[in-house]
Amino acid sequence: MIPWLRHPFDPLPDTRLALPAGSEAPGLLAAGGELTTARLTEAYSKGVFPWYSEGQPILWWSPDPRMVLFTDEFKVSRSLRKTLRHFILDHPRCEIRIDSAFRRVITACASTPRDGQAGTWILPEMIDAYCDWHAEGAVHSFETWVDGQLVGGLYGINLGRMFYGESMFSHRTDASKIATAAMVAFCRAHDIHLIDCQQRTRHLASLGAREIPREEFERSIARYTSQPAVRDWTFRPALWQEVLGDDSGEAPRS
Repeated sequence: MIPWLRHPFDPLPDTRLALPAGSEAPGLLAAGGELTTARLTEAYSKGVFPWYSEGQPILWWSPDPRMVLFTDEFKVSRSLRKTLRHFILDHPRCEIRIDSAFRRVITACASTPRDGQAGTWILPEMIDAYCDWHAEGAVHSFETWVDGQLVGGLYGINLGRMFYGESMFSHRTDASKIATAAMVAFCRAHDIHLIDCQQRTRHLASLGAREIPREEFERSIARYTSQPAVRDWTFRPALWQEVLGDDSGEAPRS
């Protein structure tokens, strides 16, 4: 029986109570409650996230194992390296921005289903909740812009020195991959060593993400979320060196 969160101050259950692998809904921990900033902060600090569809109650998940990306294991393929160099050399026509169009990013992500899912999981109330959390400084978007147009991006949560990737979209080939590389570059430069990816996909695995036991993941987030959060969310072209090294092209430095 899945616990039901009936009151705003009901704590989330111990994650060890989540449904196990092999069950009908592996990782499902609880249902109900509200998408308040306080609840979301509690959830993510424990490695729990909401994921549900229209017509369902809010469902809270803590899968085991957990898909994560250690930023020093990020893989830049030959084709991605070429794409990034072309993008960088075309500055300022091509640029990365952070948080300049957050609602547009999360709304675009809502139109991009997760692997194996027909419809969206980012419902209107979820968009509003994360926009409220963004206004408080905890949720951020990495955006790929070309000729003044938003063509791809992703959003996620920052608690301490931990980043939780949520969703991405692309309206142009490789635009979301460029945003992902920018996110990793930024994280490396700001001592963020672990990015939560929630669930395994072939795309994430190709970038170097891998599964770890939930217990290991929770130890890591306890350590990283206790550290001071990043204050300056500005993407500077010099950050590309974090993922490309000396092959970062002629990006201007600032």
